[in-house]
Amino acid sequence: MPLFKKVDCISLPVASIDEGIAFFEKLGHECAWREGNVAAALRMADSDTEIVIHTRQLPAETYLLVESVSDAIRGIEAAGGTLEFGPIEIAAGLYARLRDPWNNALVVMDLSKGTLKTDIAGNVIGNNPAL
Repeated sequence: MPLFKKVDCISLPVASIDEGIAFFEKLGHECAWREGNVAAALRMADSDTEIVIHTRQLPAETYLLVESVSDAIRGIEAAGGTLEFGPIEIAAGLYARLRDPWNNALVVMDLSKGTLKTDIAGNVIGNNPAL
């Protein structure tokens, strides 16, 4: 079974969540959820991959969904990769940044806490149970 399940999101830093949402809405993307002035996700057409914008001091990254971040770390290291950062807890589960043998970033996340739960306005209010 392949380690990577799918691209969960493309994470992009922005100066302002409101300005980021406005920019992507002009491009036709609808806001899926929002965490105050810290983060928001915009839907992509023909995919459940999201564009996640944030005001955290983090680089642009592509998050790869895995069943278990701990198992992914072991698998990537056994294949010749190295752990750069993590694992750490994020809203949906665990996150880690690794490097493949060519120094490319491999950012992995799992949904061990469940998907984000939102109110009717799209504000994050907790988590849906993990499956």
